[in-house]
Amino acid sequence: MEDLSSKRISGHAALRRGRTSVEGQVYLVTFVVRDRRPLFLDPAIAHETARAIADRRLWYRSRLLAWVLMPDHWHGLIELGALETLSVCVQRLKANTSRAFRAERGHGGVWAPGFHDRAMRSCDDLKMAARYVVANPLRAGLVDAIGKYPYWDAVWLGDACLG
Repeated sequence: MEDLSSKRISGHAALRRGRTSVEGQVYLVTFVVRDRRPLFLDPAIAHETARAIADRRLWYRSRLLAWVLMPDHWHGLIELGALETLSVCVQRLKANTSRAFRAERGHGGVWAPGFHDRAMRSCDDLKMAARYVVANPLRAGLVDAIGKYPYWDAVWLGDACLG
């Protein structure tokens, strides 16, 4: 009889198991700061990182539909573009934001390896995911109204899909 425990996948390899990249697919993506340090409580670092996230040069193939930068992690909805994998898209985002961090701080790593993703299946899933993403600061108690939190954006607020 085969020992199935030796075939278990753990760590970051488990996150990649079954991952596919489909052009036009929207993915809910989450990645965390190394050691879950709350780096982005510092407004100067958060501001520069948010600017790096929204940099249009990152999104020449894929589209960033909604995102929020939390003190120790990032959530976003990414619509994958042509000729791009989700892993490459996330790697480019992490690299650009890490450069912004180093420019502000001069040293250190930012993100933990890997990321979590979930493909959105319908307009209803997208609506729920967008609300989840932008409401993170409210749930975390960082603000009492989302308009008071400066490190988020969404491209289609008011769109019929978001209701």
